[in-house]
Amino acid sequence: MRLRPLQIAALALLFPLVACGSDTDEDAGRRETSQSPSAGQPAPAKEAPRPGDQTVAMGWKGQERVYTVHAPPGYTPSKPLPLVVVLHPYPADGAYAARLTGFNAKADEEGFLVAYPNGVDQGYNALVCCGSEDDVGFIGAMTKRLVGTWKADPQRIYATGISNGADMSFRLAVELPGTLAAIAPVSGGYIGTAAENPAFVPKTPVSVATFVGGRDTYYEQFEQGIKSWSARLGCEPGRPERVEGGNTRTRATCRDTSEFLTYRLPDMGHNWPGSKDPTMGEQATGVTATDLIWEFFDAHPKKSS
Repeated sequence: MRLRPLQIAALALLFPLVACGSDTDEDAGRRETSQSPSAGQPAPAKEAPRPGDQTVAMGWKGQERVYTVHAPPGYTPSKPLPLVVVLHPYPADGAYAARLTGFNAKADEEGFLVAYPNGVDQGYNALVCCGSEDDVGFIGAMTKRLVGTWKADPQRIYATGISNGADMSFRLAVELPGTLAAIAPVSGGYIGTAAENPAFVPKTPVSVATFVGGRDTYYEQFEQGIKSWSARLGCEPGRPERVEGGNTRTRATCRDTSEFLTYRLPDMGHNWPGSKDPTMGEQATGVTATDLIWEFFDAHPKKSS
C-alpha cells in the first residue's frame, strides 16, 4: 500500500507522526484522519459488571492494556448478551470509536454488550500497520474475560472497525479460530503480506459484512481482498442489489457455510457511513453502517463448519 512522495509529505504536514513499528511507506499510507485520544477518558477501575460505561485495565505480556465496556440499561450477568468488539482507526482510541460509530446507543436499543479495546500508541498490529504488539492475543484474552466475567454469549461474539481497526477484524477472524461469529470491516480490507498467503483463511466459519467506498484511496486493494477471500473460501456471489441512493449490496454464500456481504458506496471515501463525526463520518451515503452491521450480526450466530 504505497503512496507517492508528495502524498506522504502532505500527510506528514497534516498529522503528527506516532510511533507504530517500522516507518515504511506502507505505514505512512495508513495514517488516519481520526481525532487523537480523548482527554478526560475515565481512568481504569476494578472490573464490576453493571449497566453503563466502564474502563478496565488488564495485564497482558508485561503491559497494562485498557478496554472500555458498555452494557445496556437493565443489564445483569444472569442473562448472556451478544458482544460487539469495536476497533478504532489509527491514530485513535476506543472513546473515538464509540463517538464515530454510535454503537453505545445501538446497544442500548437492541440489548448487547460493546467493548472498545485501546491499541498501544493508538494503533493495532493489523495486516499492514500499526505496531508490533500481540493485539490478537490481547483481544482474544479480553473476549474470554468478557465471557467469564460479563457473561457475554460465546456463540454471539462479533468484531467491527474502521481502517486499521477494520484490517484488524480480518486478522482476528483468521487468527482467533472459534471465537468470532462474524465481522464487519468498514473502509478496511483483507490486504497486506499475510493476506497474500492462500493459507491465511479462517479455520472456522466467520461471516463478513464489509463497506467499501468508491472514492477510497485503497478501493482497488480492498476489492482485491474481497476477491481473494471469496476465491479461497469458495464464496459464490449473487446478483448485486440496489440499496439507498446509488449503492449496491452483493451477498455471497461460502463453502464453509459462512456469508460474505459487500456494500459498495460509490460516492464515499475512507469513512464510516451514516456517522455525524466531522472527521471520519459520512452522512451523505444514504446508509447507516451501524444499523446494518447490527442487523447482520443479529442474524449470524456462530456456525459449525
